[in-house]
Amino acid sequence: MTAETADLRPGYAISRVIKGGWQLAGDHGPVDRAEAVRDMEAFLDAGITTFDCADIYVGVEEMIGDFIGDLRRRRGADVANSVKVHTKLVPDLGLLENIEPDQVEAIIDRSLKRLQVEQLDLVQFYWWDLTMGDPLVGLEVLKRCQEKGKLAHLGVTNWDIVETQPFLDAGFDIVSTQVQYSILDRRPESGLTAWASAHDMQLLCYGTLAGGFLTERWLGATDPGFAFENRSLIKYRLIIDEFGPWEAFQQLLTVLKSVGDKHGVSLSTVATRWVLDQSQVAAAIVGARYARHLPQTLEVFDFALDADDQTAIDTVLRDAPGPQGPVFGLERDRGGRHGRIMKYNLNTRPDDKVLGSG
Repeated sequence: MTAETADLRPGYAISRVIKGGWQLAGDHGPVDRAEAVRDMEAFLDAGITTFDCADIYVGVEEMIGDFIGDLRRRRGADVANSVKVHTKLVPDLGLLENIEPDQVEAIIDRSLKRLQVEQLDLVQFYWWDLTMGDPLVGLEVLKRCQEKGKLAHLGVTNWDIVETQPFLDAGFDIVSTQVQYSILDRRPESGLTAWASAHDMQLLCYGTLAGGFLTERWLGATDPGFAFENRSLIKYRLIIDEFGPWEAFQQLLTVLKSVGDKHGVSLSTVATRWVLDQSQVAAAIVGARYARHLPQTLEVFDFALDADDQTAIDTVLRDAPGPQGPVFGLERDRGGRHGRIMKYNLNTRPDDKVLGSG
């Protein structure tokens, strides 16, 4: 098995499976921090060289930084530098009207410190509400940080064409867009993938396994409703509602299991492979706290979906179109049921005096 890679730009290659970090953040259940940091090395050694995090994933940049720092001490700079980290810059909703350029750069400097690196490989920009303040301030600061060598590449997240186009028109080189894309949620297919292809931009896809719903654990299970303490499960249970009734979801799981049995892989592996095979997808982000399921994750590089598999899957998808509208459109409605579960002010913490909180 050889982990597949993709070039976002000449000279910048990433693994086509990215280790996601959201599950390591707050509100996702208890995490054994030492084990999580230690297990990151197993992913790297297996060819999963790329890690996803964000300034608003509480504690995750620091965990990856501890991993990189320890790796540098034990195995040298070359091995440590082989780790690719994609973080995000997401200013708090409450700061958008008045955020200053030096506050934006302070977030970048803080990420550099947390990650224990001299340059950020990719920073993905998001502005909660483009009608508030001046979002160009954020990207202009990032461009200056790029010129200073603080970051190598610039991407965006949770935007569709309408939100992204003005920044391309302003001359920014955006190499990637990180969006929710899974066999349950195919909103990127409504124009974004073709548009991204025309603008030399690739998709980095999260929600690939719908927070764990696209696994054997839920095959044959009764509808749990929404009684979850884990915010991720609530988010993706809402996506299942948009996909179709619980029965349609079970039908999909049954087909994925059948395809997986045919190839000797799990249904979650089939779901991940399906995403990787879609147009303009560079990588799938798979949330994993520890390395316990790493062998199963790596199965995605060992098989291919054939025409019969695609037909079986497409038969289910024709009757269950899934969420409609633009990428992140449902979630962007802060008054809707998707938007109400979001947290909009996670960037500034009590000790972040540089961001004006104290």
